[in-house]
Amino acid sequence: MAQAEEIIRLKNICMDYGGGPVLDRLNLYILKNEFITLLGPSGCGKTTTLRIIGGFEQQTSGDILFEGKSINRLPPFARKVNTVFQHYALFSHMNVYENVAFGLRIKKLPEAEIARKVGAVLELMNLPGYEKRDIDSLSGGQQQRVAIARAVVNEPQVLLLDEPLGALDLKLRKEMQTELKKIQQSLGITFVFVTHDQEEALTMSDTIVVMKDGVVQQIGTPIDIYNEPKNEFVAGFIGESNILDGVMHADFRVSFAGRSFTCVDKGFAAEEEIDVVVRPEDIKLTPAADGMLRGVVTSVVFKGVHYEMMVDVGGREWMLHNTLMEPVGREIGLNIYPDDIHVMKKGKIVEKKTD
Repeated sequence: MAQAEEIIRLKNICMDYGGGPVLDRLNLYILKNEFITLLGPSGCGKTTTLRIIGGFEQQTSGDILFEGKSINRLPPFARKVNTVFQHYALFSHMNVYENVAFGLRIKKLPEAEIARKVGAVLELMNLPGYEKRDIDSLSGGQQQRVAIARAVVNEPQVLLLDEPLGALDLKLRKEMQTELKKIQQSLGITFVFVTHDQEEALTMSDTIVVMKDGVVQQIGTPIDIYNEPKNEFVAGFIGESNILDGVMHADFRVSFAGRSFTCVDKGFAAEEEIDVVVRPEDIKLTPAADGMLRGVVTSVVFKGVHYEMMVDVGGREWMLHNTLMEPVGREIGLNIYPDDIHVMKKGKIVEKKTD
């Protein structure tokens, strides 16, 4: 398989608004046709990164390369990127057709070509026949599609999306997650997506960049990010986790929660103090007498697909997910197998996504 080509590279990007760094030496490359998501809590620098790529903000220092050439001094309109904002910024005094055609008219394209391009992109967005509809008459999901159509009709090489699903209700958000991924694959262009929602990132992305306090914590595929978190922040931010102090005695042997376990990890120093991650869904319920660990159920919440149980194990509360429910007050056994244990170095931050 041919190696994917790089389209954007951020080199030592720093951003400081005067009250401390928002981005601290950010290094990242983005591939052609990649769906890459910048994920993190509010204030982590993800939207600032997007705005710097789009040219809406100027970094304090560092370089942005587009296909190997610096675009530091290019204004937004001169960059081969378009942006879809959280609130869409559609023109309420224009109908759907005119909203989508707006950028093409600025380029002074012939009317026949505008009509062809607008018709094609509305077909792609499942909006044929909506040309004369008023913007205010559309649902949130339809308005989002119009905003994306207006952006992609100009045939950018990169589409920047700043939390575009934030204004939608839960059901529509889930539907649009699938739709957005289909649209990206149909268009064959690079999507750079910003969100604080872990499920959105896991559902849609080829690559996830987890950020905290202006620093990249981990970069990887959704599966890697979920199954192999690099530090405590990532483990706690992506899904639910039990994070415990432990000691790595030797390759494939770790102790935590008062006993020793076989694991699949290696390469740590003998008797090194580490963090252990055990996902709630990976803990196996068993009768107390058969458990590697024992605990008492302290609370039960029905989550629809599973029960979420909190279990007191030797004075420490564990979270456990299971389709079967054990009542509060019952002593139960917990079994944890080697593949369900993930060992992390304490305080580790991943290397940046660079060569």
